Amino acid sequence: MPKLPLFFLCSSVIFLSSCSDLGYYVQCASGHLDLMRRCRPIEEVLADPQTPPEQRQQLGQIREAREFASRELYLPDNGSYRGFADLGRPYVVWNIVAAPEFSLEPRQWCFPFAGCVTYRGYFDEATAHKMAGQLKSDGLDVDVYGVQAYSTLRWFDDPVLNTFFDERPYAGVALIFHELAHQLLYVPDDTRFNEAFAVTVEREGLRRWLQRRDLESERERYQLGEQRNAEFFALLRKCRDRLEDLYARPLSATVMRTAKQEILAELTGNALELEQRWGGDGITRWLERGVNNARLASLATYRDLLPAFEGLLASKHGDLPGFYTAASELAALPEAERLVRLHTFLPPAKLAGASAR
Repeated sequence: MPKLPLFFLCSSVIFLSSCSDLGYYVQCASGHLDLMRRCRPIEEVLADPQTPPEQRQQLGQIREAREFASRELYLPDNGSYRGFADLGRPYVVWNIVAAPEFSLEPRQWCFPFAGCVTYRGYFDEATAHKMAGQLKSDGLDVDVYGVQAYSTLRWFDDPVLNTFFDERPYAGVALIFHELAHQLLYVPDDTRFNEAFAVTVEREGLRRWLQRRDLESERERYQLGEQRNAEFFALLRKCRDRLEDLYARPLSATVMRTAKQEILAELTGNALELEQRWGGDGITRWLERGVNNARLASLATYRDLLPAFEGLLASKHGDLPGFYTAASELAALPEAERLVRLHTFLPPAKLAGASAR
């Protein structure tokens, strides 16, 4: 399965010296400042004869995508993603998501300016795993995963990172669209809204990018990947529905724990069958990290509201400025009303499912 781009914010940490959790904010500040110190203008990197050919090709593509984002997708035209930093590691930060043993509601961490989010990020992998161990000792389900990009929401000119690039041909392009979408619209305390909005912009942007470049074979490959993603996430949604039903029942912890493991084991089996039918597409690798409440909750953050946002875009006949205006109007509403309004843009079948839940 393709990696999911994830959003993380340091919350203007250089202004937070009075915070009681000073150690966490110090690592955020030092990690981000180290990143910025490594940054060089992309034009300079491209002109450097020491730049490897593959990196030169990737950055040339990113430069085109950055202009496309502002010109064709109406995303912010600023200093972000015009510089490059090589961190010498595969991820920029490692995120932690935690959820109770018998709940799919993720724990939230709250930060000044950014509000509350359902994850907490660390620039050092070992530190992230140490924190995860503490949360596990408290009886929580925990997931730790590497993140390819984050946004500072215009507090800084965010650079392109070596972590933007993976085995997918257009991973960096997709991340540019995703992170610029966060700069365009961000709602404190509503991670699901923010991520589904950004994923919608990312997907639509990449479709238009491939179409404009007349890459028919790549468009077909991308569409196949999206179809498989939808099938896989439907499997996860079914598992989550079963777990939610289980956790709502008045059962003992022992009985509930056994039933939970049976449901997760069935998910694993069904996922492997899906991979076999596809002829292999990374599900085995995805399962290696294990599946628990935290991981299911994290994926839901990105996917649950996606059909509603895509329905909203369709209602605007693909007009992105109109879509952005409508999304901004929704963002101004109280959260409960925002969710109700979003659900009106769901396709009939998905609307029935959402109502049932």
